[in-house]
Amino acid sequence: MIVYSSTKQGFRDDVMTNDIGEIIYEAYKAATSRRTGRSEINSWINSLQYMDRVLEDEEIPSDCGVAIEYHIPQTSKRIDFILTGNDENNIETAILIELKQWQEAQITDKDAIVITRFQHGPKETPHPSFQAWSYKRLLEDYNQTVQEEKINLIACAYLHNYDQDDVISNDFYREYIEKAPLFMKSDAHKLQEFIKHNVKNGDKQRIMYRIDHGKIKPSKNLADELASMLSGNEEFVMVDDQKVVYETAIKLATTSNENNKNVLIVEGGPGTGKSVVSINLLVGLTDKEQVVQYITRNSAPRLVYEAKLTGTIKKSHISNMFSGSGSFHAIPVNSYDTLIVDEAHRLNAKSGMFSNLGENQIKEIIKASKFSVFFIDEDQKVTLKDIGDKEEIRFWANNLGAQITEMQLESQFRCNGSDGYLAWLDNILQIRPSANISIKDINYDFRVIDDPKALHDLIIEKNTNNKARLVAGYCWKWVSKKHPELRDIKINDYSATWNLDSQGQAWIINPESVTEVGCIHTCQGLEVDYIGVIIGPDFVIRNGKALTIPEERASTDRSVAGWRALMKDDPNTTKARLDALIKNTYRTLMTRGQKGCFIYCTDKTTQNYFKEAIDRSE
Repeated sequence: MIVYSSTKQGFRDDVMTNDIGEIIYEAYKAATSRRTGRSEINSWINSLQYMDRVLEDEEIPSDCGVAIEYHIPQTSKRIDFILTGNDENNIETAILIELKQWQEAQITDKDAIVITRFQHGPKETPHPSFQAWSYKRLLEDYNQTVQEEKINLIACAYLHNYDQDDVISNDFYREYIEKAPLFMKSDAHKLQEFIKHNVKNGDKQRIMYRIDHGKIKPSKNLADELASMLSGNEEFVMVDDQKVVYETAIKLATTSNENNKNVLIVEGGPGTGKSVVSINLLVGLTDKEQVVQYITRNSAPRLVYEAKLTGTIKKSHISNMFSGSGSFHAIPVNSYDTLIVDEAHRLNAKSGMFSNLGENQIKEIIKASKFSVFFIDEDQKVTLKDIGDKEEIRFWANNLGAQITEMQLESQFRCNGSDGYLAWLDNILQIRPSANISIKDINYDFRVIDDPKALHDLIIEKNTNNKARLVAGYCWKWVSKKHPELRDIKINDYSATWNLDSQGQAWIINPESVTEVGCIHTCQGLEVDYIGVIIGPDFVIRNGKALTIPEERASTDRSVAGWRALMKDDPNTTKARLDALIKNTYRTLMTRGQKGCFIYCTDKTTQNYFKEAIDRSE
């Protein structure tokens, strides 16, 4: 999505009106249906005036294309300024320019990370050259037009208020400055020459329009690329806050010891890259010869990763890299250099099949390692046993004398990179109110399907590259586990089975499993391109209010086991917990799809509620 598009001459004419900030702002509102603050408008005014002066060189063709605030597909990232045209060999070229108003920065000892002052004070952030290069990589990875038509992408950064010093251009950052050249306050002429060298002729073929309207290549899937990553290939380039979290974790890992224990808490919603960062950490710290393990309470992500690695490295090595959360009660203190806990919200207190081992999994993980990282989203707790929250981690870190660092992941890489869809979903499920009551223009395929069979047929149709699956709330008993000839889910004329027991937690990658139905236990922490969700009778709408009904959960679902006894002891707290976990279950299911989510509700009133919510968006 492009907020503003014109030619060089058209852009310069708009700047001459002395109203470029408002012109961009109006274009932003029209493109996104959102507003933005005065600080961003002012940044447009300031930076774009500098770009206008750079472009006044007559050797830069007047019919070059100019695109401002280009939204990279399937992410929440935007490229500040893009100039398009043809180079001397008539190769179509797009120069991606990251604009910064910085005046100073501080060097760090973290790869590609600097410190600079923002509105609320100094903060670690990626070096501008790394940021520009990583955005280029994202566009190359996601956009099929760029790949197939061999459009040449060139990245650079322009810090128009920054005086040359030995910080921002330090040799420590040379690798990324070479990938994306850095231009500063006194470098306007150098930037002009850089542009003229790469763009000799104007844009006659509407390059950015074709990129913007081109097909989106099926995005890389973490499980698919894991083997390559472990072989040393850079498959997932981390951007912005992901890179800052990663480098902070690397530093803490290499400085922690028995007398300097550290705990890093990383909070992030669905699709913010928690698993991407955690797997990159596993690879990076293994390369540094640390004793490190990747941990999840839910076995589905681990088994999928292990299945993808089978045949590439030894089985014993695979087992050493991945672990469940229930074995650390028997591990000696500080046995591991680093333990990386993904989906930490799913941790339990007790371990073992009968929940009779250990004291607290959070305590035991911190105790067993010199450094532990907890990636967490408290809104994805989905069983009554889930204890993973920031307060609990802080308590045990303090109890065990560990230093605590807390960070946040905000960049969105699922649901087509739309924060708006997530906010709308929270609002529609009545998890928390949001000003975003519309999904218009969010570029995410959300539909309400009137028939469960039609929903399943649609998922099968979308199952190109084995990346579409149907899931449901756990409201039907798993009778086919013992009697494979029987069907579990029966809705009117539609019937289907839960995932086969033989496939276990690796259900989501089995090519035949598209004919079956998965649940929260086989998809949490994983992703597909398209997800279909059957919302069962445990979530209904009555008089506009969302009601959760734990009685409608199947007796074979252990996630709410013991709720009746808890209701007798503490009805108010238990009711609130049940309400949260049922809503969280559907929120988690409805955010597994990168490109789209299709739903069917067994309750007619609830079905109409979602339909009306879509209609209000039109």
